Amino acid sequence: MFGGIGMPELILILVIVLIVFGAGKLPELGAGLGKGIRNFKKSVGEANEALESTEKPEKIDQKQ
Repeated sequence: MFGGIGMPELILILVIVLIVFGAGKLPELGAGLGKGIRNFKKSVGEANEALESTEKPEKIDQKQ
């Protein structure tokens, strides 16, 4: 499934996260994670646009 992590391992991880953070904090953690991923994607997109918008230097043939 996830490269060596099976369903029992995922359930165990989710139970540990639930115990550590509590049921009330999980929606806040999910929202924060979603905002972080969204900002990361936005930044990557802006960086790609900036790279694409710059003109590539043209090769100048210098024949002598």
